[in-house]
Amino acid sequence: QVQLVESGGGLVQAGGSLRLSCAASGAGLNSFIMGWFRQGPGLEREFVAAMSGSGFHCGSGERQYYAESVNGRFAISKDDTCALYLQMNDLKPEDTAVYYCAADRTRGYSTPTSYTDARRYDYWGQGTQVTVSS
Repeated sequence: QVQLVESGGGLVQAGGSLRLSCAASGAGLNSFIMGWFRQGPGLEREFVAAMSGSGFHCGSGERQYYAESVNGRFAISKDDTCALYLQMNDLKPEDTAVYYCAADRTRGYSTPTSYTDARRYDYWGQGTQVTVSS
């Protein structure tokens, strides 16, 4: 059974930075797609960033995908324990949301848009709140 636990959320001023972490445990994580989604107040859950699975150990050259709204400001990464990170820079009030870590048992998709579909993900963390003040 895969378990995902997020941490690192908090309150930050616009222009500031935060780093989210997702501790992952379970078998087969190195071959899973892992990603971040967020859900703002009154909004639907939306894709933020994702990394493809690897045929080797975690953190060995997986491909990265980003939502247009965060591209250039956020960076997703994974270490060799399969912990997932999201470095968020130049934060804006519209980034305020609960951020979720998720894992998909599939290693990868041929179309990048498939990474953005929350319905494809099999495991979810409990979420961590990020609040950006103006």
